Amino acid sequence: MSDPSTLARSRKARAGRELLCERVYRPLAHIVVTALLPLRVPPTAVAASAGATGVAAAVVLGRGELLLAAVLMQAKTVLDNADGQLARLSGRVTAFGRYLDSELDLLVDAALFAAVGWTTGRWLLPALGFAALTAVLSVNFNVERLYRAERGGDAAAMPETLTRPAAALRRVYALLYAPQDRLVERFVDRRLDGAPRELRLAYHDRATVVALANLGLSTQLAVFGLCLALGHPLAFAWVALAEVALVVLLALRRELLVRTAPRLKEEAL
Repeated sequence: MSDPSTLARSRKARAGRELLCERVYRPLAHIVVTALLPLRVPPTAVAASAGATGVAAAVVLGRGELLLAAVLMQAKTVLDNADGQLARLSGRVTAFGRYLDSELDLLVDAALFAAVGWTTGRWLLPALGFAALTAVLSVNFNVERLYRAERGGDAAAMPETLTRPAAALRRVYALLYAPQDRLVERFVDRRLDGAPRELRLAYHDRATVVALANLGLSTQLAVFGLCLALGHPLAFAWVALAEVALVVLLALRRELLVRTAPRLKEEAL
């Protein structure tokens, strides 16, 4: 039986919790971690297994086996969580592992949407869904990163001291993810240029972080799997597009927070 105290130690520090992940996938992943920890299995091997399982899900999805693909996607999510939890419990958190995990996730997402296009014969909607999902996950990552930075946390997206293999993966990361990170940073910098601290804190609000955290990859693949199990592989592309609209609404909410913050401060005085 897994130890709740070790599960707590294996959790990544987050400003916002992804509820489905915390209540379902992390406990399941902890069972895997408990079995692997005495065997000294490298966390990167678990990350690679998660990636391979995700690609296998895409392959069977492309064959039209929707239910099996849905099951494999959930197995991928469990392994994906087990990778990080194992690294933290064993003290083997590395830049290489973090880059590998991020890049395999992107590869699997692309493969899954490509498989939807292949099995349905419709390519535009899956391509738009992939772009939407990638954008939502990027905003999720960067909103929390900038929230922590505004409150004195570490703003670095990834570690700077790298081994040669990690440096190679960082170059891939710079190609795939860095443009998105810079885009979010520049948008926020321009919006808050010269703003006083109370306005910056109002803009980087925790409610937005929490809302976006629940659009994390574990939840996304759970919904994707549900769409497949119900026999509607294209439905998740529409879900991803709807999430972009939600992100826009959250951005507009931030604008209202910034506009009302000075008035609220004056009223408090």
